[in-house]
Amino acid sequence: MNIIILGAGQVGSSVAENLASEANDITLVDSNATLLSDLGDRYDIQTVVGHASHPDILKKAGIRDADMLVAVTNSDETNIVACQVAHSLFHTPTKIARVRSQEYLKYEALFNNSALPIDVLISPEQLIAEHIQRLIEYPGALQVLDFAGGRARLVGVKAYYGGPLVGHEIADLRKHIPGVDSRVAAIFRRGKGIVPDGHQVIEADDEVFFIAAKKDIRAVMSELRKLDKPIKRIMLAGGGNIGKRLAQALEGKYNVKIIERDAQRAEELSCDLNKAIVLLGDTADEDLLLEENIDQMDVFCALTNDDEANILSSMLAKRLGARKVMSIINRHAYVDLMESEGTIDVAISPRQITISGLLAHVRRGDVVAVHSLRRGAAEAIEAIAHGDNANSKVVGKAIEDIKLPKGTTIGALIRGDEVIMAHHDVVVENEDHLILFLLDKNKFNAVEKLFQVGVTFF
Repeated sequence: MNIIILGAGQVGSSVAENLASEANDITLVDSNATLLSDLGDRYDIQTVVGHASHPDILKKAGIRDADMLVAVTNSDETNIVACQVAHSLFHTPTKIARVRSQEYLKYEALFNNSALPIDVLISPEQLIAEHIQRLIEYPGALQVLDFAGGRARLVGVKAYYGGPLVGHEIADLRKHIPGVDSRVAAIFRRGKGIVPDGHQVIEADDEVFFIAAKKDIRAVMSELRKLDKPIKRIMLAGGGNIGKRLAQALEGKYNVKIIERDAQRAEELSCDLNKAIVLLGDTADEDLLLEENIDQMDVFCALTNDDEANILSSMLAKRLGARKVMSIINRHAYVDLMESEGTIDVAISPRQITISGLLAHVRRGDVVAVHSLRRGAAEAIEAIAHGDNANSKVVGKAIEDIKLPKGTTIGALIRGDEVIMAHHDVVVENEDHLILFLLDKNKFNAVEKLFQVGVTFF
């Protein structure tokens, strides 16, 4: 596939990195020549220096032959105009744009071929806010991912001493909770991935990723760790786009306080929010945190654009008694350091969340969802099976007979409204949605080929 990526920032460079190794022709456009030179050498991709929305620059990047345009610069307006130019002058088939401003997003009628011709809108702030909401919904989870419209969920949790299943084989899970069907998709032990079988023993401190129907998530979590108390009080540090969206989503159900250091922004927040309490001050002000009863907070979320400020305020909140702290951290090295030291309970990577939102639309084949796991080392995907026993490598076959790439497991199938765990004797049918876990994301091409059907099917 011939893909042009506009913007070589964190998102653009990460998309280029993910797709360059998958037999795609990638061209990256940015106005920073030094950055492009480095990325071009590192990923062996074409680069073009210039303003991303200018027709001549797009022409130089090869827009006439492009299958897809991915506009992820830091400017909403540049991304929107680039898609308009690609549509009007070059008839580019698929156009994806990152749009951050709620002022644009709240008018859905804007985005169609008769107005602003954008096929897929990506809003990082919205994706991050939804990600944090799911973590708050399941206290103790490291990651919560939706599949098939939320009917099935993949949840990552750390197993603790005292969990009923810790020290037991995975096969014992069905004995412990006989009315609940779930499947352990992968285990990460001391940073290394393990493809589990029924005899694998779960150890304390394992990161366990399991799949279950939405209604069964809490029951399975309770087998791996003592369930945390329900969340009631939340403090958000930072009232930017993410903080505001999160406060709006949470204030109807929880007691929410939001700290913002800019007086004008705090004033705006106080007008726009209904129940949340807006505090003017520094997120790392110890006196302010103590005065606002940080020791009674169930969750403290650091959501500013400054990694160092987020880390310091989270560490301070943890020391002062906050039960659980989450922090947005952009730098990859910081994420590893904070989680390995146990300083922060959950480190949130905006880049990986945004990449997950993009990949399902960029990847070829019948892949309808892609989620990056463990900071991009692994992936969970949702793919649709098509065909019949004669022309498909998966349809009509039992799970145990499907030749999966090494390090890949099938966790569950969604058939209509039914969630079916992928036990060895389950037979895949046409139009089933399969949830697969890839310990090595480089195996994606091999998985993709599994879902291709012969020409006789058509």
